Amino acid sequence: MRYLLVSLALCASAPAFAQDYPTHPVTMVVAFPPGGVAELTGRPTAIAMEKVLGQRVIIENRPGAAGATGNAYVANSKPDGYTLLMALSSISVIPEAERLQGHKPPYELSQFAPIALVSADPVVLVVREEAPWKTVQEFVADAKKRPNKITYSSSGIYGALHMPFVMLEHATGASLWHVPYNGGGPAVQALLGSQVDVTVGGPATMIGQIKGKRLRPLANFGDKRLAALPDVPTLKEVGINAEYFIWSGLMTPAGTPPAIQQKLRDAVRQAVQDPDFKNAMAKVETPVSYLDAPDFQKFWDADAKKLAEAVRQIKPVEQK
Repeated sequence: MRYLLVSLALCASAPAFAQDYPTHPVTMVVAFPPGGVAELTGRPTAIAMEKVLGQRVIIENRPGAAGATGNAYVANSKPDGYTLLMALSSISVIPEAERLQGHKPPYELSQFAPIALVSADPVVLVVREEAPWKTVQEFVADAKKRPNKITYSSSGIYGALHMPFVMLEHATGASLWHVPYNGGGPAVQALLGSQVDVTVGGPATMIGQIKGKRLRPLANFGDKRLAALPDVPTLKEVGINAEYFIWSGLMTPAGTPPAIQQKLRDAVRQAVQDPDFKNAMAKVETPVSYLDAPDFQKFWDADAKKLAEAVRQIKPVEQK
């Protein structure tokens, strides 16, 4: 009888708890160093959500292991709506990669509940302005002539910037040398500092360097040309069958009460309509690609399946 009364009391208090949420600041984890796509999307999203929720939404960078450290932290956090994740597409890669190597994954995708997709941009293949390649065709031809001599940086093994190169190599038969870094920001700096020959990144992280004539775009991995880079072809335009989007989406630990998830969904839906949010995203050349939780789940399922196939194509030397 006592157990029954306690259970009934907890059930009765759950709606009240959700109704009061949030009563203190919310943390939005970014699993990468400052300056990458997740933060460039997460920060204006957090600011806009604060207006709706009436509480601070604080960005907390938890980089490491191509996003695995921050992702696992959120996956294992208390499911109370106070610890969120601005996830990148690479969240789907890590569990599959760890299983292929015989390791226990640091988290499973089932440990997350999707709230909303915020952005989904094709990555752009870039080289330094002084590089010898003027087109992606010249770049691929040189890479095929000189296997493993052209170096590229990424956000980490199996990270969001590693997978497009895996797809590019598989589609062209070229072999490049992978130099992983701890996040997208450091990967771009490695290219600017002449430590590597090429990298990829979302338009938000590249457009300033492109406009400043420090980096030259060769192609984008999308299904159409970017409005901000109308002269840059897609890979498919030049006969290379590789397509890859780096997306950012808000997630919460699975088990978060449905009423709190709904409050967060409502907050993001209003946030993406906020004029300040739209202006912030426009400044970093990132179109909003909003999807509410049910459609985001479908999008995520399809993308995860494609990325799992790409993981299985990674050469053994890259996995060491």
